[in-house]
Amino acid sequence: MNKRESRIYLTKRFFLSLLLIVSVFVLSYSFSWMYFAARLALLVMLVLTLTDIVWLFFPGGKLDIQRTLPARFSLGDDNPVLVTIRSTFPAKLNFGIIEELPPQFQKRDFWVSGQLSAGESYQLDYLLKPLTRGEYKFGNTNVYISGMLGLVQRRIKGSRPESVAVYPSFISMRKFELMAISNRLEDVGVKRIRKVGQHSEFDQIREYVPGDDSRTINWKATARRAALMVNQYQDERSQQVISLIDMGRVMEIPFNGMTLLDYAINASLIISNTAMYKHDRAGLLTFSNQIHSFIHPDRKGGHLQRILEVLYNQQTDFCEPSYEKLYATVSAKIKQRSLLILYTNFEGIPSLKRQLPYLKRLAGRHLLLVVFFENTEVLQMADSRSHNLEEVYIHSMARKFVHDKKRMVRELKRAGIMALLTAPESLSVNLINKYLEIKAREMI
Repeated sequence: MNKRESRIYLTKRFFLSLLLIVSVFVLSYSFSWMYFAARLALLVMLVLTLTDIVWLFFPGGKLDIQRTLPARFSLGDDNPVLVTIRSTFPAKLNFGIIEELPPQFQKRDFWVSGQLSAGESYQLDYLLKPLTRGEYKFGNTNVYISGMLGLVQRRIKGSRPESVAVYPSFISMRKFELMAISNRLEDVGVKRIRKVGQHSEFDQIREYVPGDDSRTINWKATARRAALMVNQYQDERSQQVISLIDMGRVMEIPFNGMTLLDYAINASLIISNTAMYKHDRAGLLTFSNQIHSFIHPDRKGGHLQRILEVLYNQQTDFCEPSYEKLYATVSAKIKQRSLLILYTNFEGIPSLKRQLPYLKRLAGRHLLLVVFFENTEVLQMADSRSHNLEEVYIHSMARKFVHDKKRMVRELKRAGIMALLTAPESLSVNLINKYLEIKAREMI
């Protein structure tokens, strides 16, 4: 560490000791014998303070501070951060750690303290949960050390400022993928759905992995390779699954710290990965009053990474969405009948009816699933009991909002459009269940 990275601070113990000595000096005007005791105490404190300073800057004593961050953070998930401290001081020291966290976390009371013996290392693990996408800038890692006397503290700046980007929830995406591979999706609420028929063709022979259907074991290949081999099948024609994300102002409504737009972005990444795992082709279209981005459906290597990068950069422009432009773009760029998953949030029945003609046209050429959100706080208000006139009014309004959401579902179904009304935190699971149901019924 160079000198510019270190500073000396007097501690509370120093000032309390100094206050005690000053008090003795004041009393010495009444009791002359205390004057010499006060001078002696002051001299001893100065010697001890200088000893503490010399010990903290002991030539062989160093502190190695290292902060380890992931390459990128996952939105809405707990992301691990590791701080490692190694001491070469010849004796035990007390320490305190202050992390300069990104301002997005609004956490200004970060303080962890402990003791380090000679030559000992200390590791601090903590979790951070980002609620917005973008770049997060970390400051320095500041470590305050003091000797056993505790009269003086030395601040040492460790890790330098660095930045980390927060991407859509790739941790949740991997969790769903791993559970799908191990045949454990039921653990997160995904239902088993039996297929209507078996319309598949042979793809390849591969090694058996836990969770594979034992009926697909190829015994001849197993005998030749001396290892369990299975036949892998795929659907005769892979489908196109395209996420249509409304980037308008209604998607900026917050829920548990995250916006509906971020919930939709996380879900679209998960459903794209699930669709590609099921041998379908995944695509993406984001829009408001104009088309923001379009990725043609595909399942080649690197395609999911491209979707992830595009989703990372999506920001709302607080405009009213143009479903006319959405229909025109879909008609021009998507020729094959596909599953369109539209993430939006209608404010009321009138706003739905304004867009219903365009939704009917989309549903006429493709299989359209409209995903919109219910407010769990409003649901709780609607189910609560009223004790006064104000609560009766709030209760009535809440029940009206809940009733309007259910009416929207009925209006869409009456128009031949599938609808999924879900709480934001249950979006991913409910959407995968709906997708698997559509696949099982061979609706596309």
